[in-house]
Amino acid sequence: MLRRILCDMTNSTSGDNTPATEVLETNECWELLRGVSVGRLAVWVDNHPDIFPVNYKVDHGTMVFRTGEGTKLHAALGDAPVAIEADGVDAQTGVAWSVVVKGQASAVKLTQDVLDTIGLLLFPWEAGQKDQFIRIVPSDVSGRRFKVTPPVTWWTPLDDAPTARGE
Repeated sequence: MLRRILCDMTNSTSGDNTPATEVLETNECWELLRGVSVGRLAVWVDNHPDIFPVNYKVDHGTMVFRTGEGTKLHAALGDAPVAIEADGVDAQTGVAWSVVVKGQASAVKLTQDVLDTIGLLLFPWEAGQKDQFIRIVPSDVSGRRFKVTPPVTWWTPLDDAPTARGE
């Protein structure tokens, strides 16, 4: 399996050739997405982007989430494509990843499809009626893996400077 590695410009110019970011293959992205259940759904609402947390499941190369009536449902089912982003970090190794799935969302309506989707055991965290199953068929799946930079390398003296409002 070939992997593309991107090198941080500051690393490559300083002589340190440590890879900064690894571009993940599609199958690796799906594997990582199966390991978590919460992501952020990006939709277009009234001439601006909006983001909603969602519980999801991976289902045969698509993503499925449940929701109820409201802005998220209507925006997801609109004409504009949507995106779901999920990420994670291994606290032991300090290696993080982020995956984005872009595509078109549609309501799951056919009886057999609804029954199959119920079998995913998709349980929303928030209480309320979440009777709409939405499936995102991807047009693009991309992901990155990278080592989390220790805070000492990005901290500056200005981080501790007093603020005008006492923030």
